[in-house]
Amino acid sequence: MIRTLFNRVLYQYIIPYGGLLIVKLLSFTYRLKIMAPENESDVIARHGSIIYVSWHQRFFPGISFFATRRPIAIMISQSRDGNYIAKIVNILGWHAVRGSSSRGGRDALQALKAHALAGHKIGHIVDGPRGPSGVVKPGALRIAQVANLPMAPTITSGRRRWVFRSWDRFMIPKPFSQVIIRFGAPIYVPADLDEAQFEQKRLLLQEQMHQLYQDTDRIWQSPATIDQLFPSRIKSLLSKLADGWPTGGRRLKK
Repeated sequence: MIRTLFNRVLYQYIIPYGGLLIVKLLSFTYRLKIMAPENESDVIARHGSIIYVSWHQRFFPGISFFATRRPIAIMISQSRDGNYIAKIVNILGWHAVRGSSSRGGRDALQALKAHALAGHKIGHIVDGPRGPSGVVKPGALRIAQVANLPMAPTITSGRRRWVFRSWDRFMIPKPFSQVIIRFGAPIYVPADLDEAQFEQKRLLLQEQMHQLYQDTDRIWQSPATIDQLFPSRIKSLLSKLADGWPTGGRRLKK
């Protein structure tokens, strides 16, 4: 009984709350740059919602960032592991919709549609939770069809990072790292696609995400681009002071 109680406290409170505290503290140190924000804002302005799609490998930097995009709904399986993930999702203030392709998927899709109509944004890991890595599964496209919303590839990249020996080579940016969050062009998935057309859309999303990740990671090889995206704080301050002169300051009279 004591062991059961300990496990309940450990998995229901200590791990979720302690883990999220570490995530928030680490994320607070990042220098963040958003690229192509119009690919997000234009879709939300037009449809009132959006589907963020990302690789499992790269979702860590987005945990704290997308807390600013609430309300967000996300589909989570009805497995035991899903129970722990749903707990964390609820702590973040997101809405966990339970279901997967193997169990409860149809009801979950309808629940996501209802959340979208109520103004919730939707998040989805396209190759998770167990891979294969870098392969887009049909789930994101099914959500797009049912909710009648476009998918926005959501790319994250950290300049200095830890890479774990997991099935997806999970990535966590190191403290004080420069981090990019980049939105790809939205992809629409009509509801009346046949099997071949659906597969073409799936491959299009997969190809676009691979290309965006490669292009974004390549930025860290260009010092000039890095300086442009992340100007030093001293240079940025001097630039602001220069922009404010003479309109923002006073000239001394001779």
